[in-house]
Amino acid sequence: MEYEEYRRLYNGLKGFEDVARLEELGYDSRLVRTLYTQKTSRDVKKRFHIVKQNSKKMLKEWKNGKTMMELAEKWRFPPVMTAMFLFLEDGASKKEFWGYINDPDLLRSDVAEELREVISKDIVYSPAGNEEQRQRGIWGETLLQNWLDEQGIGYRTEKDIRGEYEKTPDALLDEPMMYGDKKIYWVESKASFGDNTEFKYNSRHQLEPYTRIFGPGVVVYWVGKLDDLECPPDVYVEDISILKKRLGRIEE
Repeated sequence: MEYEEYRRLYNGLKGFEDVARLEELGYDSRLVRTLYTQKTSRDVKKRFHIVKQNSKKMLKEWKNGKTMMELAEKWRFPPVMTAMFLFLEDGASKKEFWGYINDPDLLRSDVAEELREVISKDIVYSPAGNEEQRQRGIWGETLLQNWLDEQGIGYRTEKDIRGEYEKTPDALLDEPMMYGDKKIYWVESKASFGDNTEFKYNSRHQLEPYTRIFGPGVVVYWVGKLDDLECPPDVYVEDISILKKRLGRIEE
């Protein structure tokens, strides 16, 4: 994806209602939801402590009649996370709060109704949002494994080699293969969009360590990627179009 289109989409996702708007305009649902999740998660990391420091003020406003959703909109913060700050400030533990998220009926009816609204309007931190992200990860790993299996390429999964190495890719090839004119040893599956922020984070924490341990490899961003990512040495980037390509055997 070209950077200008990416920025237009990314900047247009100001709230959860923009997800449906862009889907109605014909943009791929998985792409839009992934971008919204990444943008929301990054904003939470930046503003978590700022919003948390105002929990007492928020609780007072809630007790005086403002709804959880009104406070979430006021602070431009995910509804479920806003509700969490309110509950924690009011004396609940995190375990109790997530218990209420999973079963609002544990609360009195008016609070339960508010919490259900919060859950329904948070597609990132709600149980449904968490499950959607989990299923997206499974989808990506399944695509990768099916692609390798169809070519008869042997590999070990992260589960197979967990504990053997400091870092473990999703597919460590049994023998090196040719990716075009490049020799590779591993393939990593990412059910996210490969923008500059995501790619730099993945490179630092996973991809570059893989190259030091195993050698060159490929990372696949199944939801899409920017066209002009700057790759570190021995890391090659692909998107879902890799399914049309084939790895080659190394001739002795």
